[in-house]
Amino acid sequence: MTTQTVISTRPARKLSSKLWFGLAGAVMLLAAPHSASAQGRLDAQYEATLSGIPVGRGAWTIEIGDDQFAASASGGTSGMLKAFSGASGTSASQGRVVNGALVATNYSGTTTTAKKSEAIHIILANGNVKEFGINPEPPVDADRIPVTDAHRRAVFDPMTATLLRVPGTADPLGPDACRAGVAVFDGRMRYDLKLDFKRMETVKAERGYRGPVVVCALYFAPVAGYIPDRPVIKYLAAQRSMEIAFAPVAGTRVLVPYWLKVPTPLGPAMLEATQFITQPTPPRVAKTQ
Repeated sequence: MTTQTVISTRPARKLSSKLWFGLAGAVMLLAAPHSASAQGRLDAQYEATLSGIPVGRGAWTIEIGDDQFAASASGGTSGMLKAFSGASGTSASQGRVVNGALVATNYSGTTTTAKKSEAIHIILANGNVKEFGINPEPPVDADRIPVTDAHRRAVFDPMTATLLRVPGTADPLGPDACRAGVAVFDGRMRYDLKLDFKRMETVKAERGYRGPVVVCALYFAPVAGYIPDRPVIKYLAAQRSMEIAFAPVAGTRVLVPYWLKVPTPLGPAMLEATQFITQPTPPRVAKTQ
């Protein structure tokens, strides 16, 4: 997508097909290095639309325990977009809960299209990337800004980066939730994300959650591992109208995306929960003799 008068539909189609994958672990989401509390579970389903036309669907499950957490997502194109790009993907992250903070140890992601399949894995220790790989290994591109070892320190994987944790004891759904920024490494690209508070809204899922969400402005800044002339990268980096709404995981101080809005030359692209079923889980009781 460019600022020129004539805009190819191909970049916009690529952007819309990645909306679900963005939620599961690509470009659009934040985490803050604050502690979580208690335990809870989320079972959610999402629908992606472009100018109101369905283009994708996905599912997301999150479990937060007293000492471990796990999150997994899957999705694919649907409707009219599926005729052009039969894409699907998965994403998953696991880790430990240390002093209330979610500390990822493993991330994996896959994408499959009619032309190719790709698998990414990342192993982390205390926020630093220890090992990562892409299979099949992508060709070297001289135009891509190199990712250095320094770029892979103090980062979140893209799935754990979907879990926004709000410190303190007050209601986590408020302006403070949007005062966050994070560094993300997705196996190929290193980028920064920033939130700013915009407003509060009330939502009603077809199944599950009914209540308030906090709406934040979302800003994307590529750092390394990207090709500067790539139209989608330029478009996202220039955007000042992207918004993301967060809803709570019951029993925790963790917020997760309920909807995401991205303007495109073909109309508004939106990813929104149709099911958002969340409940607290009781703490594990230690066994006694």
